[in-house]
Amino acid sequence: MASVSEIYQYLEGLLPRSLSASWDNDGLMVCADPRREVKKILFALDITPAVTEYAAEISAELILSHHPLIFHPVRRLDGADAVSRKAMFLVRRGISAMSFHTRLDAAEGGINDILAQRLALSDVERFGPDGDASGRIGTLKTPLSLEAFCLFVKETLDAPSLCTAKGGDTVRRVAVLGGAGGDYIEPAMRAGADVLVTGEAGYNRLLEAAENGLSVIAAGHYHTEILFSSFFTDAIGKIFPEIEFCRFPAGCELMYL
Repeated sequence: MASVSEIYQYLEGLLPRSLSASWDNDGLMVCADPRREVKKILFALDITPAVTEYAAEISAELILSHHPLIFHPVRRLDGADAVSRKAMFLVRRGISAMSFHTRLDAAEGGINDILAQRLALSDVERFGPDGDASGRIGTLKTPLSLEAFCLFVKETLDAPSLCTAKGGDTVRRVAVLGGAGGDYIEPAMRAGADVLVTGEAGYNRLLEAAENGLSVIAAGHYHTEILFSSFFTDAIGKIFPEIEFCRFPAGCELMYL
């Protein structure tokens, strides 16, 4: 059986810290005992109180989240803020937590490659702002109307709703960026995309994109990034086949009414 330390070292080999954005704080967030054996891993986009409690309930030794539990410096562990309360709970229960966030966004086979694959894009290439080519752009086998493509995205990502800014009627070249994609709108236009599929983007940026001929589909931060778990089930399962994988059933604590 693999230990927390062995799993982390293996994943760091696949996803080196050099791939992380300079502002990120991904990595091993909480680890009371690096030698503890891991029999069950829980995947969650964010480590919320409900996720920590569920991990304890199902006896998971490790939570692997996409977004880091500790993003900004923690000055004290006294339970006065949400992050310290969650970290203290995990330590008391002997549950470790790790995240690979922006390095998984950028990595070959990571979130954006998975997103491009799910949307059936071919001839996929990297694109992005200067110094960050985490996005992917590719071509649909058959051009679709924007409405038909929106329905395809909604069904494929199991998104309850979409917010779409219409820049054109036909979709052939598709850019993708999981999560917050506002900074990728202009690079997507320069790369020749008809549409950018992302999780979210600012209202004014959506309007400007449409006015400049680029459609933007905001499918939800959660629904464009929860795909991250498939990377780890494949990667970890090949080396440590005895580990059980679970995903937080509620997905996230946002409500769509």
